[in-house]
Amino acid sequence: MSAKIIDGKRLSQEVRGECQARAARLAEKGTQPGLAVVIVGDNPASIVYVRNKAKACSETGIYSEVHEFPENADQDEVIGRIQELNRNPGIHGILVQLPLPRHFDSSRVIESVAVEKDVDGFHLYNIGALVTGSSIFPPCTPNGVMKMLEKYDIPIEGQHAVIVGRSNIVGKPMALMLLQKGATVTICTSRTRNLSEHTSRADILIVAAGRPCLVTAMMVKPGATVIDVGINRLPDGKLAGDVDFESVKEKAGYITPVPGGVGPMTIAMLLCNTVVAAEQAHARLQGN
Repeated sequence: MSAKIIDGKRLSQEVRGECQARAARLAEKGTQPGLAVVIVGDNPASIVYVRNKAKACSETGIYSEVHEFPENADQDEVIGRIQELNRNPGIHGILVQLPLPRHFDSSRVIESVAVEKDVDGFHLYNIGALVTGSSIFPPCTPNGVMKMLEKYDIPIEGQHAVIVGRSNIVGKPMALMLLQKGATVTICTSRTRNLSEHTSRADILIVAAGRPCLVTAMMVKPGATVIDVGINRLPDGKLAGDVDFESVKEKAGYITPVPGGVGPMTIAMLLCNTVVAAEQAHARLQGN
């Protein structure tokens, strides 16, 4: 029996609808949520991502602006712009599009974003707060995965969750969020021996390794929930995830497609974080 498809596109529309309603209520009170995106260089994928984020903001009632810098931009100039945005009361969220050019210290740039405007959830404060479950803005992709599990009533407490990939953007925060919900968590890296021994024991398998079709059916436990975070461009131009979708869907209980799975949820959670930031800013202005 084929797995149930977790429709990230449909779910993201539902989440965005909720964000739109909240943004409209804020606008009636005189505060329109605002997001600023900072992009350095001309990475094709980054340009597409930024364009998609701006379009999503427009459709949700969120004001957005894009601050573009050339590949050879000076890091201090970019940080200076971010500090200006920190002081701008009409901007509630600031997103630094990654990756940055090699001559940039990405950590320093991200740390220059005010904590209360860190809607991407990458500031050290927010990442550290995940340890206690008190992050103001959880990173968007892991938070989108958690929302998927919640909406499809997939149990987490007491389940064995295996994460393939240890990035600061997905793997590590994903592990902390699952731990907070009571899962037993294993993180696999490129150095993990006998990867299939770990993945085949997972009740929830989350793959974010950046390697197309890395996980095959023989590596998956029957009935498992498989979340594919990867998105890879193949030589023929087609997109593929880190999971061999066609074979794994015949063995898993739930599975996300690529595209149309985690990707749309990442943008939806960014919109949610921006609205939350605007709500908090409005409350501060009201003295609440």
